[in-house]
Amino acid sequence: MKIKPTNPNNVVIVSLKFLTATAVLMLPALALSGQAVAEKTTRPAGEQAQPASEHTQIKVDKRTPAYWRVTFDNPPFNIFGPETIPQMEKVVAEIESDPDLRVVVFDSAVPGFFLTHYNFTPPLSESTSLPSGTTGLHPLPDMLVRISKAPVVSIALIRGRATGVGSELALASDMRFASREKAILSQWEVGAGFVPGGGPMARLPRLMGRGRALEVLLGSDDINGDLAEEYGYVNRSFPDDRLDPFVDTLATRISGFDRQAIADTKRLVDYASLPSDPEIGAGWDAFITSVQRPVAQKNIGKLMDMGLQTNPDIEARLGHYTGTLADK
Repeated sequence: MKIKPTNPNNVVIVSLKFLTATAVLMLPALALSGQAVAEKTTRPAGEQAQPASEHTQIKVDKRTPAYWRVTFDNPPFNIFGPETIPQMEKVVAEIESDPDLRVVVFDSAVPGFFLTHYNFTPPLSESTSLPSGTTGLHPLPDMLVRISKAPVVSIALIRGRATGVGSELALASDMRFASREKAILSQWEVGAGFVPGGGPMARLPRLMGRGRALEVLLGSDDINGDLAEEYGYVNRSFPDDRLDPFVDTLATRISGFDRQAIADTKRLVDYASLPSDPEIGAGWDAFITSVQRPVAQKNIGKLMDMGLQTNPDIEARLGHYTGTLADK
């Protein structure tokens, strides 16, 4: 069922299936409020657990004042949903403003999944009402741009699947290190009939060149750790048992250096390497246009029918199942 591009809060949808598919595709435009981000603490005796609606998906472990770990913990698949946006916003704002922080490492507590695609089930109204972020972009690309430009070194430690939003967060980070055996990176969106919205068209060609970037984006297939290293998708891949020690050693080393020297050096590298905000914004606009097309609605509906978000095999082999949507 085709969705008319009218006021998104007043969209009328006849088919429930297409309501779900369209709501999912539009989710990155959302910005909800009121979700707390918890630091790594022990709950006092007798304190009530958080309601499901306030489930903490992001944990911040301040290992030292200069070195933090930001861990995604939303089992079973680390899906990035509407409730994650305000939690991530709080983390990004604190990263930008803390005067002692020098290095932040993004990692995962969920086996097999670094960070994956958007949650495809919340209602569309949760996706369309929030204002733009401080860069003038919508909340998701806004936060990714701010991570790239923060006066803090950001490192993605990739073990498991980094798909869609997960890949885009890794690309926005300053460095990426992957498990040789367990990392999978992908931009799967074109295979489902829409355009990625978190800036990979602007970032990937700068990392790996035009041809390889188009292979990743248009092939919409899974890239393992070794190929990701060869292509420049990540800095390096390591045998899985060596990944954490390497990243921890590097992060600890950098965290001991002068903060102003780190910030100034990163700022000058940014001039030579980062895409402009309008480039990121153009990708977002293309995403919003593409997700309203019937083909995108139909393909997400097919994936949901297969078991997307519920079937571990679908989530673990998303590249394979996306390929089944192609016209033969």
